[in-house]
Amino acid sequence: MQFSKYYISAVASFVLWGFFSLVLKQLHGYASLDILFYRVFMCAVIMSVISLFVRRRVLRENVEMYKKLPSSVRQRMLLLTFSGGVLLTANWFFFIYVMNNVSVKAASFAYLVCPVMTTVIAFFVLHEKLSKWQWVAVGLSVLSCLLLSFNNIADIAYSLIVAASYAFYLVSQRRNAGFDKFLVLTFQLIFSALILLPFYPSYAASVPTEGVFYGLILVTAVLFTIVPLFLNLYALNGVNSSTMGILLYINPLINFTIALLYFHEPINQYQIVAYSLIIISILVFNEQYLFGRKRSVVVR
Repeated sequence: MQFSKYYISAVASFVLWGFFSLVLKQLHGYASLDILFYRVFMCAVIMSVISLFVRRRVLRENVEMYKKLPSSVRQRMLLLTFSGGVLLTANWFFFIYVMNNVSVKAASFAYLVCPVMTTVIAFFVLHEKLSKWQWVAVGLSVLSCLLLSFNNIADIAYSLIVAASYAFYLVSQRRNAGFDKFLVLTFQLIFSALILLPFYPSYAASVPTEGVFYGLILVTAVLFTIVPLFLNLYALNGVNSSTMGILLYINPLINFTIALLYFHEPINQYQIVAYSLIIISILVFNEQYLFGRKRSVVVR
């Protein structure tokens, strides 16, 4: 069983995100927009400092590379980079809102829908190929989502918005190749900060004075934003969007376990069956990695 460094990076990023609720729930006393503002602003500052002073040579090399590209390629790269910033901003806001104002399980459900959406979008937009076993895994995933939607109709709209924003982000960044991923992420976070900055004076509450708030925001910015996002973008160099989508199930599985065992949220028989199907779908989708089998590819 051999796993590439890109595959390991993808798994590591989703494992990290699976524990995000432990920190985010401690910020439930603050407005969702405030958490988003300070998270993005802090990320943008940290990434800018690193890119300008620590990775100056990489920045210079990528600027020179950009100048040599045809104008059409430059425009496409800018569109993909900045649209990624918009999608990230939307994803973070809705995720924070759902986590702190609806439920941890509703936020988890969003990332249960997201893998299916990512896989299907990648199939039609990027023409990524799937084996028969991988289509079986997608079918199991759809079934699990249908089971989880029972008695949770009110949460589905929120979940779909969160899921769609990140699914389109993953698919779009698969095409955004050729430049340093850390630098791409830096520009996306700066752009995200610029989007939010005009709204800060009107929609932000009073400036928090508690040191614990800034400590938790720092942990959120570094451990649950910069590191997993960079691992995500790095993984896309060697892992296709469909596989990234299915591996995304690691996040809600950990999240669901925390919601059940730590936050003691109630569970029903549909959820038990659905999450069991999700575990099976992950194993089936990645059977070529787990068992070393050759893929029988479905050509589109």
